[in-house]
Amino acid sequence: MEWWLAYIGLGLFTGFSAGLLGIGGGLVMVPALTMMFSAQEGFPAAEALHMALGTSMATILFTSLSSLRAHHQHQAVLWKVVFQIAPGILLGTMIGTLLASRIPARPLAVFFTAFVCFVALQMILNLKPKAARDLPGAMGVFSVGTGIGAISSLVAIGGGALTVPFLTWCNVKVQKAIGTSAAVGFPIALGGSLGYIYNGWNHATLPPGSIGYVYLPALLWMIPFSMLAAPLGARATHRLPVTTLKRIFAGLLIVLAMRMLWKLFA
Repeated sequence: MEWWLAYIGLGLFTGFSAGLLGIGGGLVMVPALTMMFSAQEGFPAAEALHMALGTSMATILFTSLSSLRAHHQHQAVLWKVVFQIAPGILLGTMIGTLLASRIPARPLAVFFTAFVCFVALQMILNLKPKAARDLPGAMGVFSVGTGIGAISSLVAIGGGALTVPFLTWCNVKVQKAIGTSAAVGFPIALGGSLGYIYNGWNHATLPPGSIGYVYLPALLWMIPFSMLAAPLGARATHRLPVTTLKRIFAGLLIVLAMRMLWKLFA
């Protein structure tokens, strides 16, 4: 029962922070779930990180739908770009999940921690790329999508930390860049979830309740509460000092990632 409560608490926190700061929950869920899974009996230590990545990606699959719907209602989604980038995204997620399933937990954790530190640094310094060019052609967008999909599935994020800077750099207005990124998050989560399910399907050591690398008990508890908390976070954006909170949140991300890294190496 205590683990159900932990999953509910994690769902509430990630949903609220996603709504408040526009940051995908995967950056919080992966280190938190890795430590939770490592502490439970029946979870092979070598697969705890892989299961955290798969479960986080499956959670994003559901939360991305509500985000996509909200941005579409505000006409902030460039659907032409979404359709151009989605095939590359799906190819990239297949490559990323295949790599993740074959990389041992420790080097994979090092890569995840390095990416978290990169995102946290962007948040602390409030770095934003300056518009410098127009969107590339269809093949260019496809290639970028492949890279975004591969990295996003390796670290189990919805891709906003990569898609928004790319679109902003290509002279897309920030509101439409965020809306389009939210729509792109769905194929990332779909391809990533299927990839983690497929690549973990034949692992006999995974605990009961697992579908590949997706742990259903955690998934089913986190989804409704993260979706419940996200609108609350979005409303709080207009009342709280978001810039200061982003810096505090960035520090928390680094602490969580470092703690996960220490746990795996210890």
